[in-house]
Amino acid sequence: MTSGFADVNGARLWYEDAGAGPAVVLLHGHLVDSGQWDDQFAAWAREFRVVRYDARGFGRSDLPAGPFGHHDDLRGLVDALGVERAALVGCSGGGMAAIDLALEDPARVSGLVLVGTGLAGHPFGEMPPQMQAMREARGRGDIAGAVELGLQVWTDGSRRPDQVDQVARERTREMMMRVFSRPPARRDDVRVSSPPAAERLGEIGAPALALVGTEDLRWVREIAERIGAEVPGARVEVIADAGHHLNLEHPARFDELALPFLRGIRFD
Repeated sequence: MTSGFADVNGARLWYEDAGAGPAVVLLHGHLVDSGQWDDQFAAWAREFRVVRYDARGFGRSDLPAGPFGHHDDLRGLVDALGVERAALVGCSGGGMAAIDLALEDPARVSGLVLVGTGLAGHPFGEMPPQMQAMREARGRGDIAGAVELGLQVWTDGSRRPDQVDQVARERTREMMMRVFSRPPARRDDVRVSSPPAAERLGEIGAPALALVGTEDLRWVREIAERIGAEVPGARVEVIADAGHHLNLEHPARFDELALPFLRGIRFD
């Protein structure tokens, strides 16, 4: 295993790289960091070359001022590591970056595993009232309060906190605390594919598997349904009793679905 920083598009991105064989890149959600993949990283490296990294502005990576695209950073990182083609496993904002790269540079993407993914151009649906309260708490510097509200929205869903796996909930809390303690990127500085991916799902040629939890927000579940309906050959699997970062709550079930899919991909 190697780890370090790569200079990518004016930012220093922290990464880890382990294993040998077909390349798989893990892209975390944008409420957490690369620790999202602790249960998968070393285990999957027994049969794949696995790369995970902190996206710009998350974890140990920089957030220089100015416009950037997460999918551009992804392409720059795999270039820096000498990865010509990879399967992309992306959660939430990481899934959005994976989709955008699959559209802008399809030769680089052998397959997509999309976990509670975002989708550029898909409208946000109705948000729970805790979302506005979370933003207000973060704005006044109440990071712990903002994180607890975020957990209620993105992890708990309709469940009580004590009905959620407590180890997964606390791991998510720790990562969200790190994220919320840093200034976020300005929304206008984050570039996505153009035209937006929501208008171009039919152009994706890579095999795709969309995974979503029953406790995720309705509009996130709608995105998974759209992927299943509009991406040629895509498959959708719904995981019961799971929120937004479903691999943290149900790592074994996640692996049962993701690994056979990855093993069936043609990486050449």
